[in-house]
Amino acid sequence: MAELKGLAGARERWVSTGGIELCVAELGDPTRPTVVLVHGYPDSKEVWSQVAERLADRFHVVLYDVRGHGRSTAPTPLRGGFTLEKLTDDFLAVADAVSPDEPVHLVGHDWGSVQSWEFATVRRTEGRIASFTSMSGPSLDHFGHWIKKRMARPTPRRVGQLLGQGAKSWYVYMLHTPVLPELAWRGPLGKRWPKILERMEKVPAGDYPTPSLPSDAAHGAWLYRDNVRARLSRPRADAYAHVPVQLVLPLGDIFLSERLYDELELWAPGLVRRTLPAKHWVPRTRPDQLSAWISEFVLANEEREAGVPTQRTKATGKHAERFGGQLVLVTGAGSGIGRATAFAFAEAGARVVAVDRDTESAARTAEMAQLIGAPQAWAETVDVADEQAMEKLAEKVAAEYGIVDVLVNNAGIGLSGSFFDTTPEDWKKVLDVNLWGVIHGCRLFGKQMAERGQGGHIVNTASAAAFQPSKALPAYSTSKAAVLMLSECLRAELAGQGIGVSAICPGLVNTNITATARFAGVDAEEEKRRQKKSSRLYGLRNYPPEKVADAILTAVVRNQAVVPVTPEARGAHLMSRFTPKALRAVARLEPPL
Repeated sequence: MAELKGLAGARERWVSTGGIELCVAELGDPTRPTVVLVHGYPDSKEVWSQVAERLADRFHVVLYDVRGHGRSTAPTPLRGGFTLEKLTDDFLAVADAVSPDEPVHLVGHDWGSVQSWEFATVRRTEGRIASFTSMSGPSLDHFGHWIKKRMARPTPRRVGQLLGQGAKSWYVYMLHTPVLPELAWRGPLGKRWPKILERMEKVPAGDYPTPSLPSDAAHGAWLYRDNVRARLSRPRADAYAHVPVQLVLPLGDIFLSERLYDELELWAPGLVRRTLPAKHWVPRTRPDQLSAWISEFVLANEEREAGVPTQRTKATGKHAERFGGQLVLVTGAGSGIGRATAFAFAEAGARVVAVDRDTESAARTAEMAQLIGAPQAWAETVDVADEQAMEKLAEKVAAEYGIVDVLVNNAGIGLSGSFFDTTPEDWKKVLDVNLWGVIHGCRLFGKQMAERGQGGHIVNTASAAAFQPSKALPAYSTSKAAVLMLSECLRAELAGQGIGVSAICPGLVNTNITATARFAGVDAEEEKRRQKKSSRLYGLRNYPPEKVADAILTAVVRNQAVVPVTPEARGAHLMSRFTPKALRAVARLEPPL
């Protein structure tokens, strides 16, 4: 076998089927479970190169050019040569060649997913597929039933869904036009397509698309012409999946509505859903996340088939579809809001790095996170104010755990006292932790996110004190106001790279920050008295940190900019915008300490 150009270390072979020669590439150890990646339109197998290389360490990875694409030959004549039945023949020929004795794990994107739904639901493939991961491509049969159901009972909501998907499917109508699509792809569209993907989908430049794109796209128009109208008008009634299915749903897909998959559990019982804040071409823009989800799903099904008792704790949180397998780092995770946030992400199935300056507290958080649902959790000890220590942490996390998907800069300290009682040393301590700790986290981990080019999210814990002045909190409020503005600036800078930034402003929350807060200008005995009284007041308010953690996960899901959490925080935020004079008057009141 020759090594295939464009896929480092790949081995090439040719598989014959029905007069067609299919170009097949293989990576990894052939004795390991086989994962077959099927590309979509107007792609060739190289669309999977980044995913394939990440999977090859654990699996036998197989990619092939669909007939008429890449280096595979095209049928003659083209009309009638791309039916789902013939595509199924091709898949079975590839599966028999690369894994004759064991079923394969199937992964499809776009039209690769459309045809893979056929493979996963027809009787003649039973026993040849171990699992199926679908992304950005529905079953034409399921789609047909979806349309018929909405046309049979056309409520306003259902009509809206039909019209919405109809608008997204504009390209399908165009591809049914005789000759024009071929002329466009072999002419200006084929030349401009790489730049269009870069601009609209944020697909990085590189070895994709391949030079075969114009002919791939021209041939691939027959995928639609040979199948779409026939199946949508006469969908199969028995299109039930006979294998476990994982659905990866890019929330920003401009071609497919989320509503298409609302009833998919009827056709694929036990469906595993994943959502991703990305556009259509996720194999190129989110290869890390896809590789993690594919690996997890394949291994889980391998263990199930082998009868091996799994040690994996199933994620049950309401955000499990969104955060399963993602890497989340939380500072100040030893207690309070940080610990609750680490637990919330763990319950959603994320891998968690719990960071705190207290080693034992961080370790307890990591241990509990795994019991709650995190596939993996690690404890790291660091003072976020220490620039060199944070640099070492960022290097270690990237090298040992991976690039962080969600960063929560939560570590902070409290300080109360008048401006003139607050010493320069007090100011330095507060700013070093509350502001510089956030700056270090954003600069180091945010830079890694940006360089990876696969999006992410940064959450900075500010405070209602950021927009609610107080004569008793000049240093604390200043540090949190700076965090709020830093978050707003960073959000603007990183928006074009798919990285969201949220500032969380909790308000009065029942955590131990009051027990450890310092009070400037008083002796130790008076400071202790005030700590106890403030802790008692916060305890009476009794707003749990778990609600703040839930607000943090929601902020990431919705990509919210500023999130006041408690009712008093929301009230103060509104006052700061509409009645700032009243808020300034409140700031003059003596705190009840």
